[in-house]
Order: sequence, then C-alpha cells, then structure tokens
Amino acid sequence: MSDPNKAAIAAEKEALNLKLPPIVRPPEDIGVDTPAQSKLLSYRRSKEQQKTINQLVIEGAKRNLDRTLGKRTPSSPEPDYPPTMTSEIKKKAFNYIYLKQCVESSPIVPIQQEWLDHMLMLVPESLKEGKEQEELVQSLINEVSRDFEKSMKRYLVRSVLVRPDINWLEDEGGPIPESPVGLDYSKPWHSNYLQTRNQILANLHIVHPSMKMLLDLGYTTFANTVLLDLTGIRGKGPIDCESLRNDLSIQARKAEEKIMNTWYPKVINLFTKKEALEGIKPEKLDAFYNCVSTLMSNQLKDLLKRTVEGFVKLFDPEDQRRLPIFKMELTLDDDKMEFYPTFQDLEDVVFGLVERIAEALQNVQTVPSWLSGTSTPVNLDTELPEHVLQWALDKLKVAVHCNLEGARKHYETYVEKYSWLIDGTAVKLIETFQAEDHTFDEYTKFIGKFFNLASEIMLLPQWVHFPMVRLDCEDLKTGLTNKARTFANMLLNDIASKHRKENENICSEFEAVKEHALKVPETTEEMMELISYVEKARTVGIQELVSRIKESKRRMSYFLDVFLFPPEDLALNSAVLMWPWKINPIFDENDELIENAKHRKENELIAKREKLILEVEKESRRMEEFAEFAELDRMQQYVTDVRQLQKRIQESEEAVQFINKEEELFKWELTKYPELDKLKVNIEPYQKFFNLVLKWQRTEKRWMDGGFLDLNGEAMETDVEEFSREIFKTLKFFQTKQKKELQEKRKAAKRRSLEEEKLEEEPKENPTITMCTTVMEQIKVFKDYIPTVSILCNPGMRARHWKQLSEIVGYDLTPDSGTTLRKILKLNLAPYLDKFEVISAGASKEFSLEKAMHTMMGTWDDIAFHISLYRDTGVCILSSVDEIQALLDDQIIKTQTMRGSPFIKPFEKEIKAWEDRLIRIQETIDEWLKVQAHWLYLEPIFCSEDIMQQMPEEGRQFQTVDRHWRDIMKFCAKDPKVLAATSLTGLLEKLQNCNELLEKIMKGLNAYLEKKRLFFPRFFFLSNDEMLEILSETKDPLRVQPHLKKCFEGIAKLEFLPNLDIKAMYSSEGERVELIALISTSAARGAVEKWLIQVEDLMLRSIHDVIAAARLAYPESARRDWVREWPGQVVLCVSQMFWTSETQEVISGGTEGLKKYYKELQNQLNDIVELVRGKLSKQTRITLGALVTIDVHARDVVMDMIDMGVSHDTDFQWLAQLRYYWEYDNARVRIINCNVKYAYEYLGNSPRLVITPLTDRCYRTLIGAFYLNLGGAPEGPAGTGKTETTKDLAKALAVQCVVFNCSDGLDYLAMGKFFKGLASSGAWACFDEFNRIELEVLSVVAQQILCIQRAIQQKLEVFTFEGTELKLNPNCFVAITMNPGYAGRSELPDNLKVLFRTVAMMVPNYALIAEISLYSYGFLNAKPLSVKIVMTYRLCSEQLSSQFHYDYGMRAVKAVLIAAGNLKLKFPNENEDILLLRSIKDVNEPKFLSHDIPLFNGITSDLFPGVKLPEADYHEFLECAHEACKVHNLQPVKFFLEKMIQTYEMMIVRHGGLMVL
Repeated sequence: MSDPNKAAIAAEKEALNLKLPPIVRPPEDIGVDTPAQSKLLSYRRSKEQQKTINQLVIEGAKRNLDRTLGKRTPSSPEPDYPPTMTSEIKKKAFNYIYLKQCVESSPIVPIQQEWLDHMLMLVPESLKEGKEQEELVQSLINEVSRDFEKSMKRYLVRSVLVRPDINWLEDEGGPIPESPVGLDYSKPWHSNYLQTRNQILANLHIVHPSMKMLLDLGYTTFANTVLLDLTGIRGKGPIDCESLRNDLSIQARKAEEKIMNTWYPKVINLFTKKEALEGIKPEKLDAFYNCVSTLMSNQLKDLLKRTVEGFVKLFDPEDQRRLPIFKMELTLDDDKMEFYPTFQDLEDVVFGLVERIAEALQNVQTVPSWLSGTSTPVNLDTELPEHVLQWALDKLKVAVHCNLEGARKHYETYVEKYSWLIDGTAVKLIETFQAEDHTFDEYTKFIGKFFNLASEIMLLPQWVHFPMVRLDCEDLKTGLTNKARTFANMLLNDIASKHRKENENICSEFEAVKEHALKVPETTEEMMELISYVEKARTVGIQELVSRIKESKRRMSYFLDVFLFPPEDLALNSAVLMWPWKINPIFDENDELIENAKHRKENELIAKREKLILEVEKESRRMEEFAEFAELDRMQQYVTDVRQLQKRIQESEEAVQFINKEEELFKWELTKYPELDKLKVNIEPYQKFFNLVLKWQRTEKRWMDGGFLDLNGEAMETDVEEFSREIFKTLKFFQTKQKKELQEKRKAAKRRSLEEEKLEEEPKENPTITMCTTVMEQIKVFKDYIPTVSILCNPGMRARHWKQLSEIVGYDLTPDSGTTLRKILKLNLAPYLDKFEVISAGASKEFSLEKAMHTMMGTWDDIAFHISLYRDTGVCILSSVDEIQALLDDQIIKTQTMRGSPFIKPFEKEIKAWEDRLIRIQETIDEWLKVQAHWLYLEPIFCSEDIMQQMPEEGRQFQTVDRHWRDIMKFCAKDPKVLAATSLTGLLEKLQNCNELLEKIMKGLNAYLEKKRLFFPRFFFLSNDEMLEILSETKDPLRVQPHLKKCFEGIAKLEFLPNLDIKAMYSSEGERVELIALISTSAARGAVEKWLIQVEDLMLRSIHDVIAAARLAYPESARRDWVREWPGQVVLCVSQMFWTSETQEVISGGTEGLKKYYKELQNQLNDIVELVRGKLSKQTRITLGALVTIDVHARDVVMDMIDMGVSHDTDFQWLAQLRYYWEYDNARVRIINCNVKYAYEYLGNSPRLVITPLTDRCYRTLIGAFYLNLGGAPEGPAGTGKTETTKDLAKALAVQCVVFNCSDGLDYLAMGKFFKGLASSGAWACFDEFNRIELEVLSVVAQQILCIQRAIQQKLEVFTFEGTELKLNPNCFVAITMNPGYAGRSELPDNLKVLFRTVAMMVPNYALIAEISLYSYGFLNAKPLSVKIVMTYRLCSEQLSSQFHYDYGMRAVKAVLIAAGNLKLKFPNENEDILLLRSIKDVNEPKFLSHDIPLFNGITSDLFPGVKLPEADYHEFLECAHEACKVHNLQPVKFFLEKMIQTYEMMIVRHGGLMVL
C-alpha cells in the first residue's frame, strides 16, 4: 500500500475518534494493505473479476447443456394439443423458462471466506460472545451467502438471456447496478461536530441548579394533585348535567386560585434570590428565563393533562364505578317524542367540561414578566396540545354514545309501539274507519282498543335506570295516554253524534206518523191513502221503530259507562223511550176521524151520480135536434152548437171517470153510462159534415171573389176533388144511417102491433141528406170553371202572353188587382179556350226553363269552398272540392241542354252568360287544384334553406308562386263562397301562370335529384319525397338516420361522436360493427351524398377487414366461443370458408376421411345447438339460428358425398355446392364453374333460409346466369320460395337485394329509373310478379335490360343508358319471379325471354324445412315433430271445407315454426309435443269456421295422442280487455274475448291480418 493511502486511512481513523463515542476496535491487522482489500476498493479490478466469473458460468452452462442433450432419449410423439395451447407466445415463454433453469443450474463461484472474515472483523467482540450470539452470527453468515448466490444467478441470467415481453412471466426485479456500491469514508462533518458540541455546552440551561429546584417544587406541588375532585360524583346520585357543569366549573376555578396563591409565589420567590442566576451570562439571561418558562409550562400542562385524563377515566366503559348518573326525561311536545336534555345537550356538557379544564391556568405570567411588572403581561404557554384534546373528545364521544345506547333503545321501544299515535297514522286510521260503514259494536270494539292502549301505557314504569342515565318517562306516558284517550273520545263523539241523529230520526218519524194520522182528508183518495198509511204504521212501521228504540236503549247503556251526555241529549233519550206509549192514543183519534170522513164522502158520491144522469138526458135531447138542421146559410151556427155539445160530453166523461174512481176507492160496483158513449159516436159525423160544408163555403167565396192572379188551377182542381169525395162519403154515411133507423123502427112497430097489417108510411126526406145533395150540386157546377182558371192563371204567363190573348178576343184581357174569377166567368171566354191553351202551354215551358235557370243560380248562393289551415304555414288550402266539381259538371250539362230548347229564346243571353261563367269557374278550379297540389308538394321542400341554396333559380320561381298562392288564398278566405272567390279579376290567368312556373320548377327539381342519384346511385331506389327528406338535412346528419335503411339494407343507424364523426354502424337487430376509420360529416359541408358514399365505401372495407380478422381468430379459440364474438354475417361467411377448406382437404382421403369429418361436423353442430338451448342474447340467438341452418346443410352435403363415394375435389357432387374461398386477400364464392366475388355488403344479423335440394338447384341456376351476364327467372306457384330464395342467395354473396312488386300501372320510365340504380350501384333486383306488367312496357324493359347486359359483357366502365352516362358496376343482376297460373298475367315477349335463365320452383320439402327450423330453435325431437306439422296441413286440406282464406302452404308452415320457436324460448323445459300443438292451434284455430273446428281438433288429437294443453295465462290481458270493453260500452262475452286473444297471437307471428266476416 502506498504512503498516500496509509495517510488517508490514518486521517479517517482520527476523524472517527473525534466524531463518534469510543467503540471496541477490531484486531490491528484490519487496516493492513492486503491484495484482497485492494481488489474490493478498485472498480476496474472488480469489473474484470465479474467478467471472468460470467465467462466461467457460461462455459459451465454450455458443458452441462451438451451433457444433457447427449443423454436425452428420443422424444415421444407430440400430443395433439388444441391450437390455443401451441401459440407462438407460449412457445417463447416455455423456451425462456427452460433456458433460465439451465443457466441457474450452472455452478456459481461461492462467496470467498476472506470477505466473510473481513465482515466479522467489523463486528465488536462483545456482540459475538455467548452461545446464542454465535448461532445468530452463523445464521447471518448463511443468509449473506444465500443472498450472494441468488444475486450472482440473477446477474448471470440477465447477462446471458433476454426476457421476452410476456405479462405472465415472473418479475425478476429492477435493473442491475452498473457499479459496486461502497462506503464514503471522507470526514467533512468533523468541524460541524466540534462546533455543535461547544454550542450545547454554552446554551444547555436545563442542568442549572435553579432548574432542579424548580422541578422539585413542581413535583412536590403537582405530583398527586389534579384540578378537579372527581371522586364521589356517582355517590351523589342522579344529577342534572347543568348542575354537574356548574359544580366542576366552580371546583376548577377554586383549584386555579389555590395554585396561583401557593405554587406561583414560591416560584417567584425562587428566582428573586441572587444565587438563582449564578453562572448565567447576561446575554444568555433571556434564554435562561425561556428555559424556566418552558419548564413551568410543561408542569402546568402535565397537571391539566392529568386532570383531563382523570375526567375521561370517569367514563371508562370497563369501569363504571365512578360513572356519573344524569337525569333525563322522555317528553311529548308538539306530537314528538324527545329526550330532555337531548343527547346532543348532554354530549355538549361533557365536552364543555373538557374545554373548561383546558381553559384553566391560561393566564399565568412568565417569571421575567412578573418581575418586570410590565403593563402588558406575557403569559406562559399552558395550552394543551390539540391531539390531547382530540383524544379526550374522541374517547368521551365513544363512551357517552355507548352509555346512552340503553336509553336510546328504550326510546325506540316507545317509538316502535306508540309512534303511530302521534305520526298521523292513528288519525288516518280513524278517518278511514269513519269513512267506512261500521256497526255500533265495531265502533265500541275500536274505541276499546284505544282505552286499553291508554291503560297499558299508564302501567309502564315511570323511571328506568341505566349506568349513566336515570330516565323519567312520566311526561311521555301522560302525553301518549292523553293522545289515546283523545282518539277514543273522537270516536265516542262520532258514534254519539250518530246515536243522537238516530234518536232524532226516530222522534221525527213518530212525529210524522202523528201528523199524518191526525190530518183531516180532503178527498176520498186522501182518505183511503190515510187508512192504508195508518194500517201500515200500526203493524210494520211501529214494530220497526220499536226495534230501533231497543237498539238505541242498548247504545244508551254503553254510553252511560263511558260518555257524559249533555242535558239536551238526555231529554232526547227520554223522548225516544216514551214514544211507544204516546202513539196509541193518536191511532184511536185517527179511527174516529176516518169514520166521519167516510160517511160524508159516500153521500157526496151518490149526489154526483144522480146529477150526471140528468146531464146525459139533456145532451141526448140536444143531439136529436141536429137531425133537423137544414139551412146552409146558418152553417156557422151549426158548427158552434156542435162544438158546445162536444164540450159538455167531454165534461160528462170526466165526471164518469171521477165517479168510477170514487166507487173503486169505496169498493163499490162501477156504474156504466152507455148513453154517453152513444152520444159521443153519433155526434162525430155531424161535426165532420158541418165543418166540411163551412170550409167549402169559405173556399168557394175566396176563389170566386179573391184576386184572380192568385189562383192556381192545379191546386184548385185538387181541392175541389177532395171536397167532392168527402161530401160524397158523408152523404153515403147519412143515407146508410137513415136506412138502418128505418129498419129498426119497422121492427119495433111490428113488435108493438102484430095485428095491424099495414105499416106506417115512408118518412120524409132527412134534412141532412138534403144539405149534402145541395152542396154536391154546387161543387159539380164549380168544376166547370176549373179549365178556365188552369189556362188563364198559369204562373208562367207574362205580359207578352196576355197581349196575345187580348188579340184573340179583340179586347184587353190583362188582369189587374180588381179582377176576380166571377168577373172573368161573366166574359164568356169558353169559345177561345183552345187557343188560349196553346199559348198557356208555351208559357209553362218557358217558365220551367227560367225557373230551372234561376234555381241553378240560386244553388251557388250557399255553396262555399271548404278551406283549412295547412300545418303551421298560416296559409289556407282547399279541401273537399269533389262535390263542387260534380255540381259544376251537372249544371254545365243542364245549361247546354237548356240552350238547345226552342223555348229558351226570351232569355237566351242570360243562359249563355251563365254557361260561360260555369265553364270559367270549372277551368279556374282545375288550375287552382293543380297549383295547390304542386304547392303542397314543393312548399316543405323549399322551406329548407339547404335546398334553396342548392337550387337558387327554382327557389326564386317558387317564391313568386308562393306569393301569388298566398294572395289568392287570402282573398278566398275572406269570402269562401264559390261565386265570390272565383270572381277575382285575372284569377284564372294568374293560376295558369303559376302552373307554368311550377312545371319549370318540377323539371329543375327532377334534374337536381337526377344529379344526386348519379353521384350516389342508391338514391335511385328512393322516391323523390324520400330523397328530398334526406337532402334537406344538410346541417344535422343525425336526422338522416331514419332514412338509412332505405339506402343500406343492413344499416338501421350510425354511431355519431359528439363532433358528428361516424364511428360505427348498427343493424336493425342492434348488432354493432365498428368502421375501420372515422367519417367526417363536417368535411362534406352539407352534401349528404358525399358522406353517404364514404359510409358505403367504409362499410365494404370494414366488413372485409372483420372477415379477415375473424378468419385468423377462428383457429385460435374454440368454435362455440368464436361464434359469439363476431358479427352474424361474418360468422356465417368464415364458417363456410373453413368448411370448404376442411372438406376439400378430407375429400382426397376418400370415404373414411369424410366419415371422420362428418362426426366432427356433427359435434360442432351439437355444440351450437347446446348453446341455442341455453340463455343467450337476442343477437347471438339470431346468429346461431342461421348458423345451425347452414351447418345442418353442410353436414348433409358431407353425408351425401359419403353415400355417393366422392373421392376427388373435381367430382360434380362437390363442385355443385356453394363454396367459399379466401384468395388474394378476398373472399370468393364458387359453384360449378362459376367463380364470383363476395360483395361485403353489410346485411345485418338476419336469419337464413333452410337449404333444400330445390334451393341448391335455384342457386346453381341463378349464379350461372349471373356468371354469364344474364338474368334469372324463378317461376312457379305461390309459396314455393321464388323471391325468398333470390334474396337468400344475395345474402350468401353479401349483395344488396332490392325487391320490387310489379303492377300493371308501371311504365318504362319508372323501370328505367330503377335500372339506372341497379347498373350504378351493383345491387341485385328481384322483380316480383314480373308478368303483371303491361306487354307494351315489357318490350321496352327488354331493351333496357339488354343495354345493361351488353355493357357488362363488353366490360365497360361507363355506358350510356337512355341518354344518361352511367358508371357501370358489373356486380348488378336482375331476377324476375313469375306465377303463370294467375289471371291477368302477360306472356313474356321473346326478346325478353332470351335475357333470362329460367328455373322452375316446385312445392318445397315442408318436412325438411320444418325439421331444420325446429332444430335451429333448439328442439330435440325435430324430425317427428316436422312430420306432424306436414301431416296436419295435409289432413286439413283433405278433410276441412274449402274457403278462400284457408292456406296450407309454406307461409302457414312458417307461421307455425315461428310460434313454436317463440314458445321454446319462453318455456325451454316444456314437453316439445305440447309446444308444437299449442303453436299449431294458436296459428290455425282463429281462421277456421265454426263447423271446421271439431274436425281440426280431431286431426290434432290423432296426431298428438294424450297431449293435453295447459291453459294459457292471459289473466292480465283479460283484465285490460274487460276495462277496455267497459270504456267502449261493450259486453265482454266469451267468444269476443277469445277472438281478441287470437288476434293478439296472430300479430306476434304474422306480418299482417285479414278479417273474414
């Protein structure tokens, strides 16, 4: 060792001697400069040594590895692990672990003994002596050795191996230090140490003798002292918390005074002595006194702390002998049960005492402050530390809470049992009880509960004792008792009130009986009613009242015990009890009153009967006088006499009714008055005759002497005929009557004198008959005047006609106001009547035409346009103009017919003007409606600012039209009558101008839409309205969401980020697929079609990427897990790819390989079906249902190839299958020699068709046609799956398929628009019922399709279609379906036939379809159940009646399968026969007629023997149905409810319904 090194070590030793206390030194040779020590202190040498060690370790590891490899026996075949167990990551990890074990197993150079000896030299000998110490040293040496070996191995592994980045590998610690860590033996702290030691010697005053005296004084004064005497507090018994606070506060104040009067003077006295400051330098005096103050503070703080601790110990939960007892009360105040004082108050008092202790001795002056006597004294710091106070408060809080728990629980028992009395529950209970109808006994029972409760509460103890509390419950008990009694009294008052009311009712009923019984009857009816009333009162009434009095008496006996009646109630009770004795004298008085009234009324009735007989005799004599009336001039008097007699007869009839009523009351025999009835019958003919004659006389007078021009010949003739008939009937009646009377007289005369041979002579003529004959003659004479009146009094006669008549007779015949019929008859115009009649007939026809014209004009006075406000535009529109247009058409035809009449000449100008006006109105309305239709269509469009910006010219034109339209409708709204509204000057021209502008606007709009469609071809499949709705939402892309389904079959909505970027897409079923990139809608700047194009592009790319990722993930995980992790469409596609590749691999192995693969497919299928039968989300269930359908077909294909012995992948049986391949990073689909692209269109998570041999044949034909650039034409009956198979093939190829229902109204323009969309977008189209299109249109369609097919064949990128240049997407395909058997179908033209490959569709294999569908729904017995479904429909078609709405085809089978699937999902463990029978019945029973249902039940019972269906639970449904029936006033009969249930079940499994009546 060099001299400088020795010097450094010597200096270091010296520094250690100075700075540290003496230690036991190691042996002298520890500091000798040895080679080993030099190595440890040198960094370079250490590094070299480490390298040498590493090299040795690595060489040793290699040798061990070579030996191990040489001894290794040949390895056994590697087991067939699952793919996930042999991943690259696991291989890396296992390889690293193995190499690590190899490296660690290599020999490590152990720690050198020399190093251990040096370590031990540094340990003092005293610490190594003894047996235990030796064992400890040895264990420490072993531990050091182990740590050294472990560190060397870790360093070796880190140096040789690189740890792979695998999370589950064991962590090996942090990085290795780059250089050894050693000790720093420098001594920069030595001078600091010396300086600090000197400062301590100068400033440490605690060792001063005065300090010792101060400590002694404090110890003697405070050693066994506390501020408060806390002994005996419990012995004082229960105490108020306030009293305790006051007592202890006084003690604290006294103790504080005592200390200040004893200890503090001694301290001052100690420091006033001279020797107190001995040895203290003046400059250190302040420091000395600070030391004194600190010592005094510590003594006082210790006193306060001990006092606090003593106070806290009072409440020690483990020692309750010193615990104070507090007085507490449970009170009831404002319906609240509370403690007094409250727990918080008690806690505050306890905590306040701690604070009071802490506040003591806070004003003790420091010694220098007292000695100097300054005006502002300086006090010692005697404040207790915060943590001490917090500890005390925490301990006290826990102790107080613990000791109050018993009181709290006792309080809670009160709350639990009796809180309902004060929290409103009792009030509600009583109100509910009072609102209900309860008996008196129920009331008394309820009241008794409250009284019992009051007694129970009063028996509870007044005081309850707890360790820290004496609880006084008297106030609470009293309050609760009063509450219970108050409620009882409320109920008592209630029933007392009811008792009072009942008593009052009893008394009032007795008073009513008394009043009624003593009332004197005025009439016989009143008397009889009184007799009946009293009789009933004596029997039923009084018995009922007596029983009520007994009940009242029972109530009184209860009330006397519990209720204090007021004086008026006592009087009422007495009155009730006395009434049975007071009522009998009243009945006796009534008997006497009735007897007197009865005698008086009988006498009055007899007098009335006699008076009536006399009156009838007088009326009979008066009646006989009517037969003698014979003067026509006195007819007015005759009519008056008849009326008076009729009035007297009516009065007599009323008297008879009164007498009969009285006789009936007296129970006498009713008196009959036949003479009165005879009078009534006999007077009727006279009354009619006299009134008729009087009416005739007055009418004749009016006709003959009234105004001539007011006469109407037709009405006059009708009236005269009526008079003639009535007089004739009257004459016949009186003649017949006279004959009867004569015959009766003759019979009577024969009886009186039988001996007389000669009868009396014939009587004289009857005067009445004479008058009838005279009137008949008058009427006959008047009839001759009627022709003259009819001709001359024609309402159509005008001045020109009277002029012609005057010319005929030679003098002026024009009537004036004085002209009468009598005067005209005197002119003797009979010879001229024939000529007059011709002129009159012409006038009538002219008049009818004029009248018709004016009627038409008058019709329009009340006809007005129906107008209504259009949305919120404030503009009115016309509505319901059909009636106006029909009326216009009718009147125009009428007007034109009238103009052709020869009698129209007098007012030809008027009728021509009216015709012109009607035609103009019609034209105006036609133009008006055209403008309105266009305005209604365009107004919402041009309301959008976005549309206005994109079509500025059309927008300006529309604003012009809109302005005109608003002006016109404003004018119309003022007066909506048709004539007024159409009278606006220039209205027709303005409307025509508007229509011209609207045509220009429509052309511009169509051109604009065409441009958008060419940019985004999928718009071709949308109507103009749908397109405009989308294009108008430029500012808010979210509002385009509802229309996405129309453009993208599988996308129902998109996921937008807050900045309106598109992140993902969702299907209708809710399946989410994330896009591979974000789509910025804001970058499109309002152009919806731009970001929709991006959506289309990213949709295709995203599906491509997801399929690629799923293909890679398929081998990495179990198939049953994999199918649930990817979208449904991707699962089907990738699954078929692997089936194709795996099948192709095993085909070369022949039948055995296929059989083995068949078992594997069956196991895969079983796994999926097992999943289907478990609990799954809706999404996964749809995916697995479709996957089962595909997997079953794949399994069956393999079985068919086994049966046919397929051994090469070029065999037709294999080539004929739909196969999926992944080639050049793209999916391809092959069948036969066709190789088509998988289109990646996102189609959502939808089910797939069951694939039958018919489906396969259709697939081969359609793909073959597509591959040859032709169209496909499935043809066959309804329900054979033509359309659905085409759609399913499109799903298989991931192509958008647009189904179009054709009709005979289609034209070539609409078809052209559709074909443009197909060619541009590359979509497939299925034209359903294609042969319904008109033949002329089909010829043009053939040319359109041919144009597209040729462009595809020529592989053009752009082609011209009907004058429009289109981008061609060669993936487009046209399929047509036809049903040749229906009426109204056209035969396709030859030029169209050659463009399609036909495939005949037969009846599908129902059993196979049903079996696979049931299997996909999770049914175990799918095969036998499918046979039962098919057999059910076959038997129904054979045995049931034939009805138009019965259907046993594929659609019916599908409905049963859907219903069965729903039931299986709902009841997974139910018997499958029951589920299928339930679905068959639910689907079919509603449509069968009543006479077919027994047959249908017989069929199902034969097919499902012994299966009994449980009743379906429709309880809630039927409850709602009953409520709905009640609302609509319907009767919920059983049949009606059954049909409601059946309709509901149909809605679940059908797309639509048909009601058959």
